[in-house]
Amino acid sequence: MTTLCISYDLNKEGKNYPGLIAKIREEFPTYWHHLDSMWLIVTEMKPAAVRELLKPYLDADDELLVATILPPAAWTGFNDRGSKWLKDNLN
Repeated sequence: MTTLCISYDLNKEGKNYPGLIAKIREEFPTYWHHLDSMWLIVTEMKPAAVRELLKPYLDADDELLVATILPPAAWTGFNDRGSKWLKDNLN
């Protein structure tokens, strides 16, 4: 299993993307989402496959990055639950 980062900018003013968020939650039950437009997921999928899975939920002017996250990692300011997930999945 690999930890991937999904980060996006949804550029259409005032548009909410419930389909994108629902797809991430549905496909990747082991996720971390403590920053507005960034998710960490644990999956066996490659970044390009995750990108293709999520593309139908984006508009043409939106931006999406899917990248592998490798230890070590460092963070600050997250609640205990968020920090525990990071510790368990990034170190």
